Amino acid sequence: MAMKIRLARGGSKKRPFYRIVAADSRMPRDGRYVEKLGTYNPLLAKDDENRVQMNMERVNYWLGEGAQPTDRISRFLEAAGVVEKKERANLKKGEPGKKAKERVEEKAAKVAAAAEAEVAAKEAAKEAAEAAKAAEAEAAAAPAEEAPAEEAPATEEASE
Repeated sequence: MAMKIRLARGGSKKRPFYRIVAADSRMPRDGRYVEKLGTYNPLLAKDDENRVQMNMERVNYWLGEGAQPTDRISRFLEAAGVVEKKERANLKKGEPGKKAKERVEEKAAKVAAAAEAEVAAKEAAKEAAEAAKAAEAEAAAAPAEEAPAEEAPATEEASE
């Protein structure tokens, strides 16, 4: 007889509650089971200690008898430290859809364009600062004769 440790659903509509059971794999999900091993209430908070309750002594007994845990039950057992963590393949349904991939690409392109614009703005500011320094150096190196010529228009503006 092929035994499984799996969830059997109970509770009302949109209010799930599961029993963790050891059952023959040929029996229906909510059908006959050999032994109740614990409970799982997905409506409780993830850090709540009452969310998953298992009789670990009986779970270990059934694992020793060759019962295979389902994926969800094996995750519970991994969290409890009873079985070692399995390597799971990320199936195709785990991938984002076509539109989501396009949105990610568009966002990456916008970020890259913004970074290029920022670099260009920094370079332009650097060139402007160099040009200003060069103009100051030329003004300091210019003969003293040009200095009064620059002051003359300022006096004309004052008389107006």
